[in-house]
Amino acid sequence: MTGPEGTDLRASLAADENVLATLKVDLNPQLHFEDGLLALTNQRLVFRNAKGETAFWPIVPGMSLRLLDHGGVGTLELHTEAERLVLWRFTLGFHPQAIALMQRFEKLERRLDAEQSGQSLPSQLDEEEALCPACHTPLPPDSDECPACARQQAPHTSTWVLLRLWRFAKPYKNQLLLGFLLTLAATGAQLVAPYLTIPIMDKILIPYQNGEKIDPGVVAYYLGGLLIAALVAWVLGWARTFVLAKVSERIGSGLRTTTYNHLLKLSLDYYGSKRTGDLMARIGAETDRINLFLSLNALDFATDVLMMVMTAAILFSINPWLALVTLVPLPFIAWMIHLVRERLRTGFEKIDRVWSEVTNVLADTIPGIRVVKAFAQEKREADRFAEANLANLQANDRVNKTWSLFTPTVTFLTEVGLLIVWGFGIWLVADGSITVGVLTAFIAYIGRFYSRLDSMSRIVSVTQKAAAGAKRIFDILDHVSNVPDPQNPVRMQNVKGELTMEDVSFRYGSRSVIKHLDLTIRPGEMIGLVGHSGSGKSTLVNLICRFYDVSEGSIQLDGVDLRRIAVSDFRRNIGLVLQEPFLFFGTIAENIAYGKPDATREEIVAAARAAHAHEFILRLPHGYDSLVGERGQGLSGGERQRISIARALLIDPRILILDEATSAVDTETEKEIQRALDNLVKGRTTIAIAHRLSTLRKADRLVVMDRGEIVEVGPHDELMAAEGAYYRLYMAQARRAEEDAEAAGVVIDAASRVAAASAQAPRESV
Repeated sequence: MTGPEGTDLRASLAADENVLATLKVDLNPQLHFEDGLLALTNQRLVFRNAKGETAFWPIVPGMSLRLLDHGGVGTLELHTEAERLVLWRFTLGFHPQAIALMQRFEKLERRLDAEQSGQSLPSQLDEEEALCPACHTPLPPDSDECPACARQQAPHTSTWVLLRLWRFAKPYKNQLLLGFLLTLAATGAQLVAPYLTIPIMDKILIPYQNGEKIDPGVVAYYLGGLLIAALVAWVLGWARTFVLAKVSERIGSGLRTTTYNHLLKLSLDYYGSKRTGDLMARIGAETDRINLFLSLNALDFATDVLMMVMTAAILFSINPWLALVTLVPLPFIAWMIHLVRERLRTGFEKIDRVWSEVTNVLADTIPGIRVVKAFAQEKREADRFAEANLANLQANDRVNKTWSLFTPTVTFLTEVGLLIVWGFGIWLVADGSITVGVLTAFIAYIGRFYSRLDSMSRIVSVTQKAAAGAKRIFDILDHVSNVPDPQNPVRMQNVKGELTMEDVSFRYGSRSVIKHLDLTIRPGEMIGLVGHSGSGKSTLVNLICRFYDVSEGSIQLDGVDLRRIAVSDFRRNIGLVLQEPFLFFGTIAENIAYGKPDATREEIVAAARAAHAHEFILRLPHGYDSLVGERGQGLSGGERQRISIARALLIDPRILILDEATSAVDTETEKEIQRALDNLVKGRTTIAIAHRLSTLRKADRLVVMDRGEIVEVGPHDELMAAEGAYYRLYMAQARRAEEDAEAAGVVIDAASRVAAASAQAPRESV
């Protein structure tokens, strides 16, 4: 809710009230223009008009919204079963918002009806969608970035963004100054040769045509001067290119390293709204493009500018009028550059975006090739790639259409300029104002001047490419992490592992996920987090790991707020075992030692033994030096999980997070993993999430969550005796297990049947 009305309206909401949808109302009931704001919360409809008056309508079962439009005016009416309560009118520009609000209202009504009738709530009604405050499009789960807004064309890139590269060039300012001086000297040496054509023509060749003898000494003198000038220009040009290319490579390397390091420091919410292929393209292709611009094109541009300035100075010193004629094509070329630059800039930005889509298809398909083949979707992925590649081809064609006309036109204008110089020069020779030697030198200088002008016009393309790439790089560097390091971090010594959550709340955009949660986990205690899908278990774990920061309240480690501890220091005390373990390409030993790269082979083997992984590792062809392949695809799911447990064991964490560590394996493998986990949890503060509630019986306490709140806490036996939320979850799972077993033809013992039959609560998803 933006604007004054939205700010005032938000202030009038209750603490536990979430805004689900909004509608800007720009007409009053009398059809006069008057601004207002209608908001749907999880409890009521709220309307605030332009005068600051606020009205409320609590949502009760039986209410309905009706949407009408006539003559360019939309009407939204709130009805009960007996009467119409109120209506709002708006112009049809806000019709999409009205539809979204009405859909959310109907969803809320279905939820209220289900709760009133005591029926289980469908999972699709349980989630509260967040809406983009700008366009009111539903946001993806766990993301604050709106896909619809993200698809809008990015703002134009200014060429001035290239000046921001100075922060990477500053450490090499002395080398850059040396390169500039070498460029200046090399350019001056290149301008000597045309100047020497004046005496060669006027003192040697023309007198010879008039019958005078050629003096070999004079010829040798001028030819020697030409040779020395060429050698000096060659040496200086080599030195200049070497120095500046070396510096540009280091600038590009620093840019690439800084961008990657900054990317690693960003919080998880940034990655949730970005594609892997796009980030790879920025760090790879874009930095290469910038590096190429700095090492070659910027150097050529500087040389061209110096050559043109120095050439113009020489031309004016020889003959000002002929020099002025030389500059006739310049205004036209400058106008064309200005005209084409804008088209090229937008064109290259478009090319960057569509090329990222090509990379994204590759980044999606190659890691997921097993799924592609399993579902026989090769043609579909090939079509996706062909479509993205076609869009890339079309974007390049549009740029090339502009560029193909621009370049020959500049060449034509320079040829016309040369023709004008010839004509005016011949007239000056006939008039006796200049000699043939002066005209010859002028033509030589003009050739160099126009060739540099043509070269400078061509650099427009690469400059815009580099500017577009620099903008995409600085988009990453300008992004600030939502989980910042403190200015003066507290150094934790001898961490005990006590975790305290005080009034913790967390929101994804406008969606409240964790609400006023209080929990204390004692050092060495094992806590089991249970609850249906979407209850907030994984979000709570993410907050404890400080992948996100709490919106309200605090999480403390041994009495110290996590936000006061350096992120790296805190996470060294956390061991994480995920449902889908991620292994890097490399050896098994390298993967086990990922959290402790300096671990000895004895420490690695000891961790593998404790994780019950040593035996299967020894059966591999190269033991601990066996390559696991991309993402560990060379190993089974259970083997990957045991390696991830060994990885967690090796760093000896004080806090252990088990997120569905055994849910994706068979029963026999689960037993192996469970034995490994028994070794892992000893003496550590452990937080475990599991779908199979039976695996959490060893937990000291079970924390039952529902809609972001803790509803029950206690040991398994105590919660079963209370017959509350945990009891219903457990019995629903027991009934499901019985049905699965019966479907498989397995005989169920009588005790299990009695236990299942005694469950009265409806089935819930765990």
